[in-house]
Amino acid sequence: MVRRILLGSQLRRLRESRGITREAAGYSIRASESKISRMELGRVSFKARDIEDLLTLYGVTEETERGALLGLAREANLAGWWHSFGDVLPGWFQTYIGLEAAASLIRVYEVQFVHGLLQTEEYAHAVVSRGMPGASRAEIDRRVALRLERQKVLVSERAPHFHVVLDEAALRRPYGDRAVMRGQLKHLIEVSEQPGVTLQVMPFSFGGHAGESGAFTMLSFPESDLSDVVYLEQLTGALYLDKREEVAQYAAAMEKLAKDSPDPAESRDLLRGLLQLS
Repeated sequence: MVRRILLGSQLRRLRESRGITREAAGYSIRASESKISRMELGRVSFKARDIEDLLTLYGVTEETERGALLGLAREANLAGWWHSFGDVLPGWFQTYIGLEAAASLIRVYEVQFVHGLLQTEEYAHAVVSRGMPGASRAEIDRRVALRLERQKVLVSERAPHFHVVLDEAALRRPYGDRAVMRGQLKHLIEVSEQPGVTLQVMPFSFGGHAGESGAFTMLSFPESDLSDVVYLEQLTGALYLDKREEVAQYAAAMEKLAKDSPDPAESRDLLRGLLQLS
């Protein structure tokens, strides 16, 4: 996924540097302006012939540069591990998983429940079951398996730094029985001590705070060519924001949330207190 976005951004820069419109670029590959837009956003697969024609239109004739971009196009079309879960994975969420797997920094504010990367299997099962009351046991198990597979990103060789601010509401809202909630709280305490994880709790006692607009995720990437992406999940889809001014507002909100929340050590104490009450 990240390769698609990287190639798309390079194609956009080449087009803009030559002063070529999306409409003209689309005409050159027998496609619409909207397809060029989707290609530049990394939302579609790439055909080698289309890339070759666009590079010719943009004046990229040097074989080394052309070869590198065509190679990137081939890599961008390779399916990620998550495609094996296509039976339970909405298309709009496939984009997110690809971005999550490629990120070097993931920043999250969550209010409804514990973030998917931090859920225990039992808690995840309770969340999925409540969210999909008509689903079969097999489908629920598949969705939980996908969630657990995603969590491997935090212990991979190229694990991102994960900074999460959990609203106290997410910790007090019960999913599953008492044992499930106790297990989830214990897991959060353990995970919060990992070197690549920064976990903070925004307590009720603080009152109103910078997360008033709801949950969001910010993804940053090691490639300097890629801008940060803000992910906003909705009931039937998701928004992906990458405009600088929009991303900046969410970055400011995340910074304020982190500043106003107790530090990780104090947040662990809050988690231990909730565990004793559970």
